[in-house]
Amino acid sequence: MAVLALTEDFVAALPRDGALVGLDLGEKTLGVAVSDLRRSVATPLETIRRTKFTQDAARLLDIVRARGIAGLILGLPLNMDGTEGPRCQSTRAFARNMAGLTDLPIGFWDERLSTVAAERALLDFDTSRAKRAQVIDHVAAGFILQGFLDRLAVMRR
Repeated sequence: MAVLALTEDFVAALPRDGALVGLDLGEKTLGVAVSDLRRSVATPLETIRRTKFTQDAARLLDIVRARGIAGLILGLPLNMDGTEGPRCQSTRAFARNMAGLTDLPIGFWDERLSTVAAERALLDFDTSRAKRAQVIDHVAAGFILQGFLDRLAVMRR
């Protein structure tokens, strides 16, 4: 399956039903969130400690199979001015590599400020610093996925 950059193309490639996975790709970790089957609510799931691509992808594909996932959304770390930098290139390379391992549609969602929003939410819930460090990546993935799901709801109207 090709990597689909435009939201409309990604949505068109999705099957009618099935949950989605949202990913917050970092250098050391991969935050994972999943949606419900109706694609309305994102739930943070886990943080994968990154090692080698093959091991990271294997864990991600285990999640995909176990949950019957219909598509992948990767947070695209655009610069604040909307341009793409080295982190975007790394995210796109990860997506291309994943596309070689799965037929699922793969799309991108602007992840600017998702980690800031996740941090703020965790602070609002009075989460300790140690606990925040453990969950921040998959909570950020939840914000990325929820942003996409909210856009999807508007597109369906």
